[in-house]
Amino acid sequence: MHIAVCVKQVPDTANVRIDPETNTLMREGVESIINPYDEYALEQALRLRDSCGARVTALTMGPPQAAVILREAMARGADGAVLLSDRAFAGADTWATSYVIAQAIKKLKPKVDLVLFGKQAIDGDTAQVGPGVSEFLKYPLLTYARDLQVAADGRYTAETLMDDGVEVIEGELPAVITVVKESAAPRFAPLAGWMATRGGEIPSWGVKQLKAVPDLCGLQGSPTRVVKIFAPPVKSGGTRMDGRVQPAAAVEAIVTLLSRKGVVS
Repeated sequence: MHIAVCVKQVPDTANVRIDPETNTLMREGVESIINPYDEYALEQALRLRDSCGARVTALTMGPPQAAVILREAMARGADGAVLLSDRAFAGADTWATSYVIAQAIKKLKPKVDLVLFGKQAIDGDTAQVGPGVSEFLKYPLLTYARDLQVAADGRYTAETLMDDGVEVIEGELPAVITVVKESAAPRFAPLAGWMATRGGEIPSWGVKQLKAVPDLCGLQGSPTRVVKIFAPPVKSGGTRMDGRVQPAAAVEAIVTLLSRKGVVS
């Protein structure tokens, strides 16, 4: 079984800043980390590898410096990694990103049986790339999995979180599955793992290597545009009234205030 785990390099959310001119994230001088939800997807892949001998390949799309999170994935136990990096990929929305990742998964050898994602990225919060890759690959999609077991015959059993509880779903690979943080806690990368990743070259694939259609990549391949990003106005603290001493007077004052605002008549 070959498992592809898609990870993303994201800015530390405590330091996110938006460029008011371009409406894009300002990454310069901001610490970058593995998207936390993707850590749970990686852990699920490694647990499956430990239990049934699967091969785990980590993928990310981003600038050359995004290779650092691939090295971390390998330090934790991934067998290999591929960086998807090309100037033609810049400015991609979720649709164009899904297209590029799907092209990479099709190129991986041996054929990928299972694709794992974190449920969403903490910078965009769209939760759309996993489903998008599923559509491009024509693989069945399962979302919000907290536990996943795969049998030798390729059939899987997954527990997924629903609004009203947990649902147990059975299916057959290939599949694309998104993982929630309620799954197993991610393992740490040991020093020996980091040492093993030093010096090794991580393959980098661009438009030519993927045989991708340039018009479907990056900004020009993105059907959506970010028109404007802005911080919501700061709300005032409101009016505080203490009715413990004179409750009748407080009630009258509240009714009068609501009447002025047109809430009651």
